[in-house]
Amino acid sequence: MFGPMHMLFLIWVGVVGIASSHSAEIVDRIVAVVNDDIITLNDLNLSLKPYMNQVKSMGYDAGKESDLLAKLRKDMLDRLIDQTLTDQEIQKAGLVISDAEVDSAIERIKEKNLYSDEDFRKALSAEGTSLEEFRKNMKGQILRSRLVNREVKSKIVITDQDVKAYYDAHPEEYGRELKYRLRNIIMRLPRMAGAAEKQEVLKKMAAVLEKLNTGEPFENLARAYSESNLAAEGGDLGFFKLEALSPQLQEALKGLQAGEFTPILETDQGYQIFYIQEIRVEPGKPLAEVSAGIQEKLYAEIVEKNFKQWLEELRKRSHVKIIE
Repeated sequence: MFGPMHMLFLIWVGVVGIASSHSAEIVDRIVAVVNDDIITLNDLNLSLKPYMNQVKSMGYDAGKESDLLAKLRKDMLDRLIDQTLTDQEIQKAGLVISDAEVDSAIERIKEKNLYSDEDFRKALSAEGTSLEEFRKNMKGQILRSRLVNREVKSKIVITDQDVKAYYDAHPEEYGRELKYRLRNIIMRLPRMAGAAEKQEVLKKMAAVLEKLNTGEPFENLARAYSESNLAAEGGDLGFFKLEALSPQLQEALKGLQAGEFTPILETDQGYQIFYIQEIRVEPGKPLAEVSAGIQEKLYAEIVEKNFKQWLEELRKRSHVKIIE
């Protein structure tokens, strides 16, 4: 709960300088201008510090470490810019939060983690932050959450049709299983077959495929041409879970519906064509039981997507300048 992510909510701490009667030594500089606000190198370094320590402890070579730190710096600066933009929108919207609300949020954190006051302060100290800093971070987090509620979440509607569409498209997530009833036509290759022999067998199989494309029933062609001991049954192989099939066959069946067939496949057994006789859905958890969870999942996905779009639009209508 008290991982380094809470460092993302550091507020602007200002430009620090040391001045004397003769000269001034600048020990900080501006790295980004966001409308009327600035982000300083000190802001960026404070936010980066816990992540930089993690990267440096991973034992990468100098080149890899340098690349990771450069990417980390860019990503963190983007986050600080987004944070500054949202803080500006919070001010425009006049959103406020009382000290009592912050206290209540902190108490909930302590209760959830079974922390006493002393335990809580020790946990903060271990992360290199004080209670005062944590309160400021928490206040900012709550205000940003309220801004997201106002600008994004309040405009999202998940319908029953959306829930059912997701349920139908993801049977594996809810204990349901798809089973494919397959037929095949196989023409075997002689052991140690050369290129000419392979070409001859492939030519015969291509003729069968042409008949299939003209609409001749698969089972009739299987009885006539398949070199399988199941040919008399029209090449009926029975039901299979998709994951029980070879990767090659899984890929060939992808996107096919009942009544459709694969192209000619070269397999270890010979050249084959597979036909989907039926797709059966084995029952799992009913929609009513999982509907709330699906709605929550869809809601979270849309919130993330719409929030990113909202931030992009906010950036476009704002003055943002990164200073290298």
